[in-house]
Amino acid sequence: MSKAFTKASDEDDDTPDTPPGPAAGGPIYMTRNGWLALKRELDALLRDERPKMVETVAWAAGNGDRSENGDYIYGKKRLREIDRRIRFLIKRLENATVVDPAEQTALDQVFFGATVVIADDDGSSEQTYQIVGVDEADASQAKISWISPLARALLKARVGDVVSFASPSGRRDIEVLDIRYG
Repeated sequence: MSKAFTKASDEDDDTPDTPPGPAAGGPIYMTRNGWLALKRELDALLRDERPKMVETVAWAAGNGDRSENGDYIYGKKRLREIDRRIRFLIKRLENATVVDPAEQTALDQVFFGATVVIADDDGSSEQTYQIVGVDEADASQAKISWISPLARALLKARVGDVVSFASPSGRRDIEVLDIRYG
């Protein structure tokens, strides 16, 4: 066998089987809304998108030579992508820990699901963020992942606390102005 088809050693492969973070076996926290959004996506893939793609692939397969049939080749590729996403969503939903922010008892501290109003320590720019699960994070909606540097700095903080975290523009000190749940 040629060396071109063998690995030099098992230690040369630096690519992990699973991505780092919560997907690598840590907890998968999400809010009820986040869980429902993933469930809706899964249902849409199973009910609409996958059956349509199966129909397209079957039609393309009936057109003859599959090796040069773009509809068939693209359809099979897209079907694999859909199936991969379906498997991911099923595992994610099965292993998720749904946290309801409205059930939080320590309302004076920042925990998962909290909506936090912060300001730079000089009192200049005021911002509001909700701490959510990795799958729900969306900067355009001011939803940050609980594993982000900002959220990690805010966890367990109380109103009036000044916390420090590493931002892309350097070290920042921010003050917690308000904490809301629900």
